[in-house]
Amino acid sequence: MAEEENTEATNENSSQGSGQVIGASDAEGQKKYNIIEDLFSNGNKLLTLPGSSLVINDDTRRLLALFADGRFLVVESHKFDGRVLSFEVLARKKHLNISKPTYVSQNEINAVYAYGERAQPLSNIEGDEDLDQLQMQKDFVNVVARAAAMKVSDVHVVVADSTQIMFRVNGMMQTVMEYNKDWGESFVRAAFASSDISDSNYAQNEFQGAQKLGSTPLRGSKGKLMLPHNVLAIRLQFNPIAFGSQYLVMRLLYADENPDGSGDLQALGFGEYEENLFYRLRAVPTGLSVIAGPTGSGKSTTLQRNMIKLLQEKNYEINLITVEDPPEYPIPGARQMPVTNANTEEEKAEMFTKALSAALRSDPDVMMVGETRALATAELTFKGALSGHGVWTTLHANSAPAIITRLRDMGIQPYMLADPELVKGLISQRLFRKLCPHCRVSVKERLNDPAVKRLRIALGDFGIENTFVRGPGCKFCDNKGIKGRMSVPEIILPDAVFLELMIAGETRKAIDYWTSDLNGRPLRDAAIERMLKGYIDLDEVERWCGLLDQRPSY
Repeated sequence: MAEEENTEATNENSSQGSGQVIGASDAEGQKKYNIIEDLFSNGNKLLTLPGSSLVINDDTRRLLALFADGRFLVVESHKFDGRVLSFEVLARKKHLNISKPTYVSQNEINAVYAYGERAQPLSNIEGDEDLDQLQMQKDFVNVVARAAAMKVSDVHVVVADSTQIMFRVNGMMQTVMEYNKDWGESFVRAAFASSDISDSNYAQNEFQGAQKLGSTPLRGSKGKLMLPHNVLAIRLQFNPIAFGSQYLVMRLLYADENPDGSGDLQALGFGEYEENLFYRLRAVPTGLSVIAGPTGSGKSTTLQRNMIKLLQEKNYEINLITVEDPPEYPIPGARQMPVTNANTEEEKAEMFTKALSAALRSDPDVMMVGETRALATAELTFKGALSGHGVWTTLHANSAPAIITRLRDMGIQPYMLADPELVKGLISQRLFRKLCPHCRVSVKERLNDPAVKRLRIALGDFGIENTFVRGPGCKFCDNKGIKGRMSVPEIILPDAVFLELMIAGETRKAIDYWTSDLNGRPLRDAAIERMLKGYIDLDEVERWCGLLDQRPSY
């Protein structure tokens, strides 16, 4: 009996002890619940809730929560995470109310979103305006999908009396669709509304930029609409135009076609001669290498492949930091620092300068600057080279020698430009359309063509025997006669004599010195070599390099 009573007492004590623990847990849980409930009081909205107007990706969302009244919660272990810092910049650029962060645990962030999904449900009833927006977003995705299937580099949408959609395929423009004006205006607005990063609010009569990331759902679509899997991002430029209403240009950035990240330069069209020169530039531990060319000439792709190759050759034992606006292609093993878009060119230059300064203070071995666009950026790239780093960048210039002229015009001091220990590599390139090998036509069938006569004057019968022109098209090239594009470069590894001649304005003498004493090969010669191998046609060479029977401009 006593044993029975003791057992009952033990059970009772155990029950009471258990009840005390649960009670304490309940009290603590209730306190947290009350705090979360307070966050949503008086109609306060959680702006970062999935499906809300402020679109962010799930990886960023799990680290933070922003409310309409400005309260900003951040997971304490991620207070210095780049995703959190980038979100703060984006929120302030969008003029959102955002206070100093309150640091919480991951569980508390999870609880905030769990409560928010119950307290702030999204309406399942869509009005006519919502349905119209969703339809335009679908049209936006369909246009992009069609362009991506054709490997289009740029999509142009011109809204005037009617709407024309043009694709740039293999460097050439072609009109592919036509709609009425109202459709075009709605399409342009839907494109802006779907962007992840944009210049504040849409303004029809202003020049604005935006970006849509391929990995995130379209804003307002509740996660249903995604970009094609092979599109990393879309850069959007909105312009007002005379005699029309809107002009939108979308640059499609594709996922790397080399999923293994091989850094293969031959796939871009470079031959053994160019690969050897690139190898020598990558082997140099310090100094500046610049890749130049007009917009759409493949500079960024060439730069990315060289950076991948550099990391592989160094066994990933170096710290490669990139500064880009925005990062266009992933570089495995590099620290890629994005520069958030700003409203004006001045603000962009300022943000870029800040990011470059930060990169220089982050113990880099090699720096890659996405584009040198202003004097401040150029000075910092030279500062990086002066301080013992390897620096790679791109620049808008017409030729490899013109890089020196362009940098001098930007304001770089001549004594730095004249130093071959600083200026290591000058590269310029163009993208040439490749002939379809199945339907190309020998120029011997078109001997009366003026271009073929110029070819005979320039290269004699040897040129006639080995040159082809674009064919009528076949099943292998979708009846285009063209099968992709290839990079054709000119590369200078300058010495002091070449640099001094360029700075003195003796461009002709500098070019002659480069081609003779330095065994250089201008773009024209590189293009003719590929023409004689049957890769590109006669018209494409004259399009980029001038008439063959005339002396080149340099």
